[in-house]
Amino acid sequence: MTPQQSSAETRRLCGLAPVIPVLVIEDAARAEGLARALVDGGLPVLEVTLRTPAALEAIAAMARVPGGVVGAGTVLTPEDVQAAKAAGARFAVSPGATPRLLEACESADLPLLPGAATASEAMALLERGYDMLKFFPAEAAGGAKALKAIGAPLPQITFCPTGGITPETAADYLSLSNTLCVGGSWVAPKDAVEAGDWARITDLARKAAGLARG
Repeated sequence: MTPQQSSAETRRLCGLAPVIPVLVIEDAARAEGLARALVDGGLPVLEVTLRTPAALEAIAAMARVPGGVVGAGTVLTPEDVQAAKAAGARFAVSPGATPRLLEACESADLPLLPGAATASEAMALLERGYDMLKFFPAEAAGGAKALKAIGAPLPQITFCPTGGITPETAADYLSLSNTLCVGGSWVAPKDAVEAGDWARITDLARKAAGLARG
């Protein structure tokens, strides 16, 4: 898979809904119910971060949910790439980018949404062929104002900002011409997941799916 093909696919996925849930799953037994709740609420693209021992099992469970597209987040190494793909991940997300990680995703035909926080990082990825990027950590890196400023000289790059975004600030990002969607964890509160309160999560997802873009 070329970088251009990778970005074309991640752009397609980012266009399916204004919010991609960023999920830290502690108990894989909750994964299928969580995925169904989010998909039912209108958020089909799901990112499961590889931050817990249950993450790969959760990806495998979510991959079986009709209408959902599950990917792996916090992908850092070639080993992560192989494990994520074997579990059923259809895309990967990374907080940054290294040559080894980019090569691993390209070789594995796993579309990657690589992270960038500065103009130089974005330019380096663009030079390689990636033009759909993750802006991370969004709030800590200056928020929507910073992303708007980066976008002015780099209009050919589209972003999915992630990191510290809330329902209140999501609209600021989604109003930008260089933002296709945002990543957010608020749609799956930890207490709701632990309680199996899927109705609450579906309601939060429905509200997020209704956010206006551009």
